Amino acid sequence: MRQPQRAKMLSATPRRQRGIVAVIFTIALVAVLGMVGLALDGAHGMLNKTRLQNTVDAAALSAAKTLDQTDDTVLATAEALAMFLTNTLGTGNAEIAASYSGGQLTVSVQFSTTLHPFVPGTTPARYVNVTATNLRLPGWFIPVMGVNELVVGASAVAGPSPTIGTACNIAPMMMCGTPDLPATEYYGYTMGEANVMKSSTNSFDIGPGNFQLIRLGGGQGGADVREAMAGNYAGCLTTGDSIPTEPGNTVGPVVQGLNTRFGIYSGPMNGTESEYPPDVVVGAPTPPLTYEDCPPVGGDGSDKICYDNAALPENPDEYTFHNFSDYQAAITTHSYDYYPVEDNGTGVFNRRILAVPIGDCSGTTNGQGDVPILGFLCYYLLQPAVQKGNESQVYGQFIGDGCPITGRPGPAPITGPGPYIIQLYKDETAPAS
Repeated sequence: MRQPQRAKMLSATPRRQRGIVAVIFTIALVAVLGMVGLALDGAHGMLNKTRLQNTVDAAALSAAKTLDQTDDTVLATAEALAMFLTNTLGTGNAEIAASYSGGQLTVSVQFSTTLHPFVPGTTPARYVNVTATNLRLPGWFIPVMGVNELVVGASAVAGPSPTIGTACNIAPMMMCGTPDLPATEYYGYTMGEANVMKSSTNSFDIGPGNFQLIRLGGGQGGADVREAMAGNYAGCLTTGDSIPTEPGNTVGPVVQGLNTRFGIYSGPMNGTESEYPPDVVVGAPTPPLTYEDCPPVGGDGSDKICYDNAALPENPDEYTFHNFSDYQAAITTHSYDYYPVEDNGTGVFNRRILAVPIGDCSGTTNGQGDVPILGFLCYYLLQPAVQKGNESQVYGQFIGDGCPITGRPGPAPITGPGPYIIQLYKDETAPAS
């Protein structure tokens, strides 16, 4: 009687085993789907994280450039949000655009006067932080693991670079500085002071026949000087090297090239407005500055910068003519002479701001020669150059807040005057930025 029971038990074992296999298969399938889900959904999340990072990078850079041009955080914030929106509409950003328009993805813009640490709300604002949070991405496979969505964000910080050590697209002329003074003392120049940046009458600080022109790589013909002064000089100089000088005055080409920055196109520069656009603000002293022996003369009979038949006051705050502070005010209030290209105009910000190499002229050069370079300072062109025969001066105002150019910056945030670029920085509070 027991043998049939044993046979029955043995015959039931395969069915039981099939049930166990089904359970094991189900568990394995869930595990496989989970791994596939992690791979596919993880890649999906990483792709959108990268796209979101690129979007906030562009927004931060654009806002930092606007802040640098206008010192206006309201305008910079508007630019950041506008640039972010524009980039969400780009190819491949449909999910970001949908999340942003739907109100899930939020974007914040903050400003700080320092980089490390970044302290929101401090003034004057120099650095911009753009942060995008709460981008929710639905899961495709990971719901089998109990996770329904991925949430990603991105952050970017942008602002002025360290002072440029190797400067490019500089003004193709040089000024002489005091070699035993550090850069923090501006090589002997006074903040806000008006200076003759290039003279056509007195070049003895450099040497006979030199009129503060830098030797251009391809030559020193009038056409080369004209276009270089208009902004087409791509040469680079590095602190610690030498400035290659070039003899000759070349007054006409200097005047014609520089004056394009004021919307004046004369001689061969006629018709080059698209290539060499004007600044957005072209106001200048009226009457213009002159270089002559004007009162008070002090009995020395020496020439000096004069305005309205009087020597300039020693304190730049007492200047009553158009200067850099007026330029900044005009930009802040949008009082443009030429509307910016961003607003479908023809003007370009900062065309009147030049990075000028400062040389050690304690020695002299006869003809073409080299002058040791001390560093770079930033100047605001005060007025168009006027040619009187073979005589002309270029007047500029030394500004201490730096000027944006291209080049290679140093390792530390900007601490003093000098040229810089606008660049991205790692957001120390967001390691993945």
